[in-house]
Amino acid sequence: MRRARILTGALLGGLMSLLAFAGPAVADDEDAEQKAPTEAGTSFRTATPFEQGQKPTASASTGDYLYWSFPADAGQRPTVRASVALPDAQARHGAQSWRIDVYDGLRRRQSCMYGTQARTVPADAAKVELACTLRTVRAWSEPWADDPLPGSYYVRLTVTGLDDADLGLPVSASLEATSKEIGAAAAVDGALSEPLVAPGVPDDHDWSSPWWTTRWLWTALGAALAALAGIWGYVLTRPRRA
Repeated sequence: MRRARILTGALLGGLMSLLAFAGPAVADDEDAEQKAPTEAGTSFRTATPFEQGQKPTASASTGDYLYWSFPADAGQRPTVRASVALPDAQARHGAQSWRIDVYDGLRRRQSCMYGTQARTVPADAAKVELACTLRTVRAWSEPWADDPLPGSYYVRLTVTGLDDADLGLPVSASLEATSKEIGAAAAVDGALSEPLVAPGVPDDHDWSSPWWTTRWLWTALGAALAALAGIWGYVLTRPRRA
C-alpha cells in the first residue's frame, strides 16, 4: 500500500513538472506565431508574408521598393493601409510622393475601389499615410476578367517622386491588411441568392391538354382535303386520249 502511494505521488509530480515546462513553451509558440514581421522584401519573389490583422514593419532607404504578401479568401474585401515615417525635415530637400500598389497572385495590379493610393507630402511632413480598398474577392472569374480571386496578394510600397538629394535617406514603414466579410451580398460565387423571376403558379385553365385533342382531328381533316384537292386538280389537268 505504501509503495503504491509513493508511486502515485511520483507520477503526479512528474506530470506537474511536464505541465510546468509545456506551458511556457506553448505560450512562446503562440507569441512567435502572432509576432509581425520586421522586414520587407525587395521584389515579388522575396515578398515578406504576413497574416491579416498583423502590422509588419520595415526599415529601409528612400527609393527602395518594399514588398509584402498576405492571403485573402472569397467573400472578403481587403483594405491595405501603409504609414511611412519620413526622415527629419531638416535633412530633406523637397516634397515627396509615395504610392502603394496591390497585385494578385498572377501579379496583375488590382484597382482600388477607394482610398488614397498615392499622396504627395510637403518637405516638412513627418509621415505619409496611404490606403487601398480592393474589390470583393470572388470565388470564380471569367478567363478574360481581372477580378480578384482567392490566394496571395502582394503589396508594393515605394516613393515615386522626390529630390535626387533625398535618395538613400532612412525611412521606416508599417503596413496593415484587414478585410470586411461581404459574402453573398456581392454574389461572389456566381450563384443567385434568389431567382430573378418568381416561379409561375400552375393555371387550372392551362391551354395544354392530354395528347389527344381536337387539333389532331382538324389536322387529319385538312390533310384529307388537301389530298382530294390534289387528285381533283390532276383529273382536271390530265390530257385526254383521242
